[in-house]
Amino acid sequence: MKTKVSLLVSEVPIAKLHGILLGAVGPRPIAFASTMDTQGRPNLAPFSFFNVFSANPPILIFSPARRVRNNTTKHTLENVLETMEVVVNIVNHTMVQQMSLASTEYEAGVNEFVKAGFTMMQSDLVKPHRVAEAPVQFECKVLKVEPLGEEGGAGNLVFCEVLKIHLDADILDENGSIDPYKIDQVARMGGNWYSRANMGLFEVPKPLSTKGIGIDQLPSHIRLSHILTGNDLGMLANIEKLPSKEEVKAFIDRNLEVRSLISSGEPKKLHEKAQDLLRSKEVMTAWMFLLAEAEM
Repeated sequence: MKTKVSLLVSEVPIAKLHGILLGAVGPRPIAFASTMDTQGRPNLAPFSFFNVFSANPPILIFSPARRVRNNTTKHTLENVLETMEVVVNIVNHTMVQQMSLASTEYEAGVNEFVKAGFTMMQSDLVKPHRVAEAPVQFECKVLKVEPLGEEGGAGNLVFCEVLKIHLDADILDENGSIDPYKIDQVARMGGNWYSRANMGLFEVPKPLSTKGIGIDQLPSHIRLSHILTGNDLGMLANIEKLPSKEEVKAFIDRNLEVRSLISSGEPKKLHEKAQDLLRSKEVMTAWMFLLAEAEM
């Protein structure tokens, strides 16, 4: 018989309980929710308290919970209550780093589409925009919002009736059904962990303690790179400030490899090296190689 650790919920601090619930119940699909406030300002944020609950009528439910640390509500919930419209976008692996960046708690009115480098696509039946990069987009009207409590950590069930569905043609099989390998979905686990449907576990640091500069603030030679992917840019943009010129120069002075790549006169090689470093989660070193391009 395995040893059990038993917890009485009423005696567990909410932050710890939150972590246990998210670690135990998974993998959870992600609702990448696009909303708009009454001033017409877009908002984009991911929620893993999400699933489909009915086909007739087609109903999705996601839950923007009240923040555990200070019991405040999220812009998504506030916008939904004001406008009763939302677009639920599905997340696949090619956009996961950008999606994570969009979860940064930017100030009201900041456009996460721009910060995370996503393309705003006009919806047909609702005002919020679709994420063009998402493999599936659901235009929805909100039927009701059901609060589950008034304290930090309490969920708010957003009942969404799907009005129109947009599917990327390249995720469909020969019968017009969604191919699970082609859609390549990701789902949330506990902490920083995600699950890739056809590959297994991987990790994406949550941007909670930092406020990423955003893809819109990346130097143009990086943002427009023909080598770096959306995921690469998402990782690069999740830093609070760029390395200084002095830091880059000191790195070049002590690193023979970067000096050799600069001497080659081929920026492509610096971008390829940076991409390899990003795959190893060496984000700041990747930045050094990319900013060294100015020395060419």
